[in-house]
Amino acid sequence: MVTIEEATISEIQQAFAENKLTSRQLVDFYLTRIEGLNPVLRGVVEVNPDARDLADEADRERASNRGRLGELHGIPVLLKDTIGTKDKLNTTAGSHALLGSAVGRDAGVVERLRKAGAVVLGKASMSEWYRIRSLDGVPNGWCARTGQGVNPYVPSQTPCGSSSGSAISVAANMVAVSLGTETHSSIICPSDHNSVVGLKPTVGLTSRAGVIPCAPRWDTIGPIGRTVADAVCVLDVIAGFDPRDDEATREVCKFIPDGGYKQFLNQEGLKGKRLGVVRSPFVDNLHDSLTAKTFEDHLNSLRERGAIVVDNLHIANIDKILNPAHSGELMVMVADFKTSINAYLKELINSPVRSLSDIIAFNENNPELEKLAEYGQQTFIEAEGTSGIGEKEREALEMMEKLSKEGFEKIMKENELDAMVTPGSRASPIFAIGGYPAITVPAGYDTDGMPFGICFGGLRGTEPKLIEIAYGFEKATNVRRPPFSMLSEFVKKVSL
Repeated sequence: MVTIEEATISEIQQAFAENKLTSRQLVDFYLTRIEGLNPVLRGVVEVNPDARDLADEADRERASNRGRLGELHGIPVLLKDTIGTKDKLNTTAGSHALLGSAVGRDAGVVERLRKAGAVVLGKASMSEWYRIRSLDGVPNGWCARTGQGVNPYVPSQTPCGSSSGSAISVAANMVAVSLGTETHSSIICPSDHNSVVGLKPTVGLTSRAGVIPCAPRWDTIGPIGRTVADAVCVLDVIAGFDPRDDEATREVCKFIPDGGYKQFLNQEGLKGKRLGVVRSPFVDNLHDSLTAKTFEDHLNSLRERGAIVVDNLHIANIDKILNPAHSGELMVMVADFKTSINAYLKELINSPVRSLSDIIAFNENNPELEKLAEYGQQTFIEAEGTSGIGEKEREALEMMEKLSKEGFEKIMKENELDAMVTPGSRASPIFAIGGYPAITVPAGYDTDGMPFGICFGGLRGTEPKLIEIAYGFEKATNVRRPPFSMLSEFVKKVSL
């Protein structure tokens, strides 16, 4: 008997090897979960009509032992609805405007997933257009195609975004692992809020080719899983050079270690690691909450496992860094979006819209479908009024580079830190403007059952250290629990 719920990739592969489970049975299990739960959680935009056929093919390959099987052979994966697939699935950023559009080929990360044997199960829901349609209007986790995504732990609380569906679906066992994208907190925040592991890679470590852009200088593609090991298994597959994203991936692929990232899944990985704690504002603002108490307990656990906690550090200009309007991040993002989305749309094989102005017009012509009156499209309109990266934007970029060097990089280098550790996801702007990596791991549940995570962030290319730290923390605490209290009325445990 194999219990699929909460099963890791390693456990699934072992079950495959022992002929206790097939990829078809696994896909059927997840499709049944989606059928039962998605009407409530709205974490999946659409399922791949060919998913069962792909699973059958994976089973035939395994049975015939045709060559070396890939790392994710037969494993179902959901993709955020901005990651292009050359199949029967749509790629729409959650909007009706792109329904029926066709990409020329798979996104770079999808090519790598297919080569590794993964089964593309479908597309995950998201905050429509990364919320850049209307940053003050579009709710986290809402898109026109699915409606409001629901946190499986506390339905009244936000699932966060923009990779909301990718996190919801993994948390609720509607898929084994998923891919999300992050520009500004979009992997870290939903993973934190839905009690899963989210890994935001160094910008350029994974290809953005074939992915609907937000702000390419900061966009990155990363895995979401229920364990650190599962997220790392996916990272090993999707990281690497892509000639279609030449400049970014060529520069960063030098950081990829020989032998990949799984070698850093070290239970003793915390020993000797220097971890920095910036209390203001990340800890001080929690006051006397359960989250604050739990965070202090976790710091003690880190110390007990051999980590050196360097406390009471300060990042220069932190208030400015954390406010995208003040740092210049928002201004650059809005200008970048217009240029990059127009370029993306022009490359599609066919599409109902070919420019940002077309999308704005589509929304105006379909106000009920896109809930225009409720959520607006003010940021779209602002973006349309820009002319790309000009003098003001270049000045903002120079300022953000200075803020990063004199802030995060300075405390990391002066204190010889391996990572900065913070509760929750509020440190995400630091990692955004510097293109730095981060990983969040489930850390606890508030009095109402709402999950929260602990986030480890580092300098560019330091994924090996972050993985050791995150894995060591996970093994020391073993916090995550599935959201059965909320889901029990919809589904029972299924075993094969």
